[in-house]
Amino acid sequence: MKILSLSALACFLCLSLAPAQTIQLSDAQAQEIGRRIWKNECAGTVEGLTSWNKGEDFASLGIGHFIWYPRGKSGPFEESFPKLVVYLAGHGIMVPGWMRQACPWSNRAVFLADAQAPPMVQLRNLLRTTVPQQARFAALRLEQALPKMLAATAPGDRERVRANFYRVAAQPLGMYALIDYVNFKGEGVSPTERYNGKGWGLLQVLLTMSPSGDPLEAFARAADQVLTTRVKNSPPERNEAKWLPGWRNRIATYTR
Repeated sequence: MKILSLSALACFLCLSLAPAQTIQLSDAQAQEIGRRIWKNECAGTVEGLTSWNKGEDFASLGIGHFIWYPRGKSGPFEESFPKLVVYLAGHGIMVPGWMRQACPWSNRAVFLADAQAPPMVQLRNLLRTTVPQQARFAALRLEQALPKMLAATAPGDRERVRANFYRVAAQPLGMYALIDYVNFKGEGVSPTERYNGKGWGLLQVLLTMSPSGDPLEAFARAADQVLTTRVKNSPPERNEAKWLPGWRNRIATYTR
């Protein structure tokens, strides 16, 4: 299958963001964006599709490390794996019934001990074979993000958010950057996704970025600033500074 150039992809997707339209990805486009996100989150490995980070209370699954909480647990981060499951099932993918429930592994130790157990293998196989669908799910999150971000923004700042969004979207790597970041750190509208009142989602990046200069470089600089602030404000016991180099490497892909 021929992969479209990112310039062609950007042109196509920018048209798809016009009013009353939706983001539509061809198989080639979904595969390319999915490949990039998979590389960012999981180093492109099958094993990385099922992860549970140290210090976390949830599993991180799929190319986007979609969050799945065990029964009775919740946290400040939006749970996204159940939404992915609903999306996959709604698009003709056979999803086992147990994946429609709460995460069956109660903690990281139990999860890692089951790394080669049949349920985990079944889960990885589902995630390995649905990369384009997961990319489309991530694109859907972006599609839903702009109206939510504008609604959560002070009236005087809405035009800046909208303008910066479309400045980025018009660039060859812009749609990838937007889809990846909203999948990576969310929309930035949830009141629970804050440290010391400061968010770290796409909204905060668009509010922070300069309205002039190269849009992708401005977006990447703003993302770095927002994530650095997140780390400074994070609870010390989370030791989020250990993640910042990897986050910066990811942001760097938005400009190349």
